[in-house]
Amino acid sequence: FWQPLSDEKIEYISDNTYGMVRTEVNCKKCGAHLGHVFDDGPKPTNLRYCINSISLDLEKKDE
Repeated sequence: FWQPLSDEKIEYISDNTYGMVRTEVNCKKCGAHLGHVFDDGPKPTNLRYCINSISLDLEKKDE
């Protein structure tokens, strides 16, 4: 993913654990860890969201 569906539902927190510098993505409502975002992604944002699959609710696209 290169951008969130809505910034209203997530928050970004600096994560400096394990000797790394990265940005954690959390649920704004409950604080659950969703994954991380990195600045090596595709255009147009150059961001790469590495989101844990358990936190996704994928819906089948209407044909």
